[in-house]
Amino acid sequence: MDLDPDEVFRDDDDDPDNPLFQEKESTKELVVYLVDASPKMFSTTCASEHQKQETHFQVVLSCISQSLKTQIINRSYDEVSICFFNTREKKNLQDLNGVFVFNVFEREDLDRPTARLLKTVDSLEEVFMKEIGSQYGIVSGSRENSLYNAIWVAQALLRKGSAKTVDKRILLFTNEDDPFGSIKGATKFDLIRTTLQRAKDAQDLGISIELIPLSCPNEQFNISLFYADLIGLEGGELAQFVHSAGDRLEDMKDQLKKRMFKKRVVRSLKFSITNELSIDVNSYALIRPTLPGAITWLDSITNRPLKTERSFICADTGALFSEPSKRFQLYKNQVIKFSEEELSEIKRVATGHLRLLGFKPLSCLKDYHNLRPSTFLYPSDQEMVGSTCIFVALHRSMLKLNRFAVAFFGSPSRPQLVALVAQDEIITAGGQLEPPGMHMLYLPYADDIRHVEELHPDPNVAPKATDDQVKKAAALMKRIDLKDFSVCQFANPALQRHYAVLQALALEEDDMPEVNDETVPDEEGMARPGVVKALEEFKLSVYGENYEEEEAGKGKVSEASKKRKALSESAAQKCKEYDWTDLADNGKLKELSVVELKYYLTAHDLPVSGKKEALICRILSHMGK
Repeated sequence: MDLDPDEVFRDDDDDPDNPLFQEKESTKELVVYLVDASPKMFSTTCASEHQKQETHFQVVLSCISQSLKTQIINRSYDEVSICFFNTREKKNLQDLNGVFVFNVFEREDLDRPTARLLKTVDSLEEVFMKEIGSQYGIVSGSRENSLYNAIWVAQALLRKGSAKTVDKRILLFTNEDDPFGSIKGATKFDLIRTTLQRAKDAQDLGISIELIPLSCPNEQFNISLFYADLIGLEGGELAQFVHSAGDRLEDMKDQLKKRMFKKRVVRSLKFSITNELSIDVNSYALIRPTLPGAITWLDSITNRPLKTERSFICADTGALFSEPSKRFQLYKNQVIKFSEEELSEIKRVATGHLRLLGFKPLSCLKDYHNLRPSTFLYPSDQEMVGSTCIFVALHRSMLKLNRFAVAFFGSPSRPQLVALVAQDEIITAGGQLEPPGMHMLYLPYADDIRHVEELHPDPNVAPKATDDQVKKAAALMKRIDLKDFSVCQFANPALQRHYAVLQALALEEDDMPEVNDETVPDEEGMARPGVVKALEEFKLSVYGENYEEEEAGKGKVSEASKKRKALSESAAQKCKEYDWTDLADNGKLKELSVVELKYYLTAHDLPVSGKKEALICRILSHMGK
């Protein structure tokens, strides 16, 4: 019997009849990274996140690499292509000059991102000049138009799939705000006209063109010179799109993620405002717990997932029950039997829809009412036309009157009251920062609220802080204030290690990528002289000068305390044998051993944990270097 290998080893998720496959196909994105490879991209530099100078070309490759990693983890069924223009060599199906479609072996030009593609992108800069080359594709005296050719090639790459079911995007990276600046007269007008027409043709086919400009040092990217017409920006949209000249690498990556990964609808809800008036809203999960994939047990022969089945056997006869089991309840000496469907219907006390109950002032909503991450609501006209108009009217009134809505919501087994808080749109120079909509806060039950027992019911007996203590506490909080703090900026370290292992295996790397645990305390920051001084002044103002001596006199000194004190004194003596200032100024700290570095740390009551590089950084931070 002949077996088709593709049929035997095909994943169930790739089966066209599988609902999961159909859902993926309906939300798939086809993306072409269109990268300017002109000499200006290699000559212009900017500061990276590590304060090193990087060219704009390096910044773009880093962004693409980071996005490919995120896509492989989150949305591996999306398809991408990398296309360079203003290149010396050409490689495209249309055989157009100045355009190079980059790819790896055994992969189509527009295909799913692979580990081999990612690994090649990371090392592409080293061989780019030799194998592909860089040159200006639009020069005076020539009618060659590399930007026109690039959009044409990108449009051809995105020919697969229907625009009604697939999102098609071109992400254009460049630092040249006037690509036709060197051309004069009628030739320039003709080149601009044909390029804009080519872009319009692509947009008419359902392809969106998005510009990610890179600003040169001390020179702002002027989008109004050409690209505003290419991507269709007018009036207020043009003012919102202007980017500052000092965009850092992190901003570029965040910007790319926002454009690449749109918010996905969790579910659609029916919002009943009155008995006769209802609208449709979509819910979006702003924060979700992310866990490694669950283990799937496979059959050793068919390679298909194993399924569990449960059967009920009579304890008296050993016969297999063919009918589903029923539950019963004794009522007035009668046995009342219930099927599973009847029990489920009895427990169903809510339909899962939203039902408006009324409004309250925002001052009635307390911080402790927010027990879990909120859900974001946005109107949808897909099922009920006019939902957006009603939602906008309700949204504006709530903002104007400083009110929040109280609504009834919940799963069939967990009804709950929720607070709908209107959020106004927030726009910055870089574009929309926060969209307009409503946050749905899940209000607590009465049993969830715990009233704190006061230690001093009489306010006259309760101790009060002096003005000096308040001043010292304020100075300490100012020193350790976290700038631009957000809970979203911390990644799950266990999950990051999980993905780091997968990345190392997929890319055949010998060493696992270093995982930065952002949840550990910032020891170097807390060891800064300014923070240590503010902390000591606060302790002194609250506890007094002899607090430590008084605490020590209350009990016997333990053996561990004696040992720590002896080690500290020994380290202080050995620390004096080194000229630490000279070692730090001449960069010779790295020549010392870890034991020698710990002499300084122990003598100055600093943490001694971490690798050698962390110890050196801690010493330099303490010395103010």
